[in-house]
Amino acid sequence: MEAGKVCFAGNHGGRPLVVTRIIRAIGVAMKFRTVLAAVIGLIAASCFQQRADAGQTNVAVAANFTEAAKEIATAFKAKTGHDAALSFGATGQLYTQITQSAPFEVFLAADEARPKKAVEDGFAAPESLFTYAIGKLVLWSKDPALVKGPETLDNAAFAKLAYCNPVGAPYGAAAIETLKALHVYEKLQTKLVQGESISQAFQFVDTGNAELGFVALSQIARNSAGSRWIVPQNLYTPIRQDAVLLKKGADNAAATAFLAFLKGPEAHAIIEKYGYVVDAGSR
Repeated sequence: MEAGKVCFAGNHGGRPLVVTRIIRAIGVAMKFRTVLAAVIGLIAASCFQQRADAGQTNVAVAANFTEAAKEIATAFKAKTGHDAALSFGATGQLYTQITQSAPFEVFLAADEARPKKAVEDGFAAPESLFTYAIGKLVLWSKDPALVKGPETLDNAAFAKLAYCNPVGAPYGAAAIETLKALHVYEKLQTKLVQGESISQAFQFVDTGNAELGFVALSQIARNSAGSRWIVPQNLYTPIRQDAVLLKKGADNAAATAFLAFLKGPEAHAIIEKYGYVVDAGSR
């Protein structure tokens, strides 16, 4: 071998074999990078399309369903990308706002009367009406020794009993029905403290302004403190809570998607976790 020359094993097309292999390796690497870039581009485009397709719907929600609705809205966004902007209040107040052109697209009531009326009055789509939950009434106190059952009402050893407005809130109507069914309504009238919504009735008890009160089971389902009596459902008219698509949301994909999600297993699991019964017809 001559001095200063490098010897390569083999030859390919006039090029040393090692050089040929290096060129091939570079080509494979470039192809891999091209394919990888294309895949990343497709993923990015898919994510962008999902964000572009994501929308928002304005949902009017009965106050008793507050915590469950918040959790459902979070799960809904995670699955669909859509936002559900929630507004809470007494069912009667929410319905009044709907009749006054409030920008709601979905109505989750605490009764079946207002959604039905929304359909009858031309504010909602009749085919969208369904029961999303059946509520339970509870007599609750922060005092762990106060509520023992119906005898607590009969004994009347308290100063204030909270409940919500029976005209605007179905849980208030259920409370009055219960008191009358137990024949204690007349005796307790001077002790009754009325909140405008079930949330305010709960606050009266929670802050100590009333020793006990009628609240929704959903409001204390995740809290074992205090004492409670779940009122038997034969003492009041079942609280069937209906949902309906309002006409303002008829052309909004996010609104229809929210109602569809509300009928699904993920939402049903959340609803039941908060102490509601899911209507068999909505499964």
